[in-house]
Amino acid sequence: MNCAVLYQIKEPPERDGLRKPMKKGGYSDSGADIAFTLKKAEINVITPSDAPRETEDLEWVFPDDREGILSAIAKGADTFWLNTVIYDGHPIEEFLSKGYKVIGQDPKAVSLYDNKYFVNQILREGGLDVVKEGLTSSLKNDLPSFPIVIKPILGRGSQGVFIAKHKEEYNKKIQELTNAKVYGTSFMLEPYLTGTEVTIAVMLPGTYDINGVAVKKEAYWCLPVVERFDHINGIAPYNGTVPVVKNSRVMKQNEILDNLCEQCAKAAQILNVKSLIRIDCRADEAGKFYLFDVNLKPNMTGASRSHRRDQDSLVMIAARELGWEFKDLLVYMRNTKWTYKN
Repeated sequence: MNCAVLYQIKEPPERDGLRKPMKKGGYSDSGADIAFTLKKAEINVITPSDAPRETEDLEWVFPDDREGILSAIAKGADTFWLNTVIYDGHPIEEFLSKGYKVIGQDPKAVSLYDNKYFVNQILREGGLDVVKEGLTSSLKNDLPSFPIVIKPILGRGSQGVFIAKHKEEYNKKIQELTNAKVYGTSFMLEPYLTGTEVTIAVMLPGTYDINGVAVKKEAYWCLPVVERFDHINGIAPYNGTVPVVKNSRVMKQNEILDNLCEQCAKAAQILNVKSLIRIDCRADEAGKFYLFDVNLKPNMTGASRSHRRDQDSLVMIAARELGWEFKDLLVYMRNTKWTYKN
């Protein structure tokens, strides 16, 4: 297998008036972390530069447009790590149909499940405890009680998420967001849950080394639960502002968290995901947890390069609890590569 890591070169097309703004750099930083670590582990990785420098992200990753993919193929790539935002009609689909392997989600599925409102409805219908939400475009004057959380429907992590404490603040924020047109013209509204916030990474079935013991997992399963703390105005800060290693830690498992992990694993099964996902959950004042955000493309930064020692992702914080290094997590993800089948 000769693997090339793709990063996002342009914003995905607008869908039904909704936008998913690009992250600065298009995930080239985490993509470079991945490619660097694979190469250091003597795993075949194709890079744009024949001698990529450790600190130069774009020397490690290829753009995810047709030209970028073709340039990787010309250098020998037969597998693509989709460290990018994908969607129905993404250029990778042409190459999936030609038998190239990928590590990541199915573009057609992501186009459905990247809509946070839609995916929450599916999971709720599947019997899971999902936060109750509404849409600004359909609620009219029937608002939930305050405070409420306003969030983009095609959002990424906590970027663009706000809390409105009263109706005047809500009206002002919605007007600002709508006028800015950064996320589109419709938004999700959720009750503000005041309890503990956690995030749970869900892995695919397979055989894994867990603290030195080979364990065969027959179904989707979860890494240790990670708690988020030191929120700013009630919201966990975007990881581009505050590195998650500074406000996140692994929790000690208990029956409540075990049950929550079971729900997250069931969510992955319902969505039939093809690669690692991460699900954010939060408890209400009574301590009951609700799923509120499924991340089909979790951040995959890793503290692998010398200038990024504080850049472990939430997933990697959990993985280290099992005795894994970044290399180990990537190898397990690489083993979930797949090809398109009609």
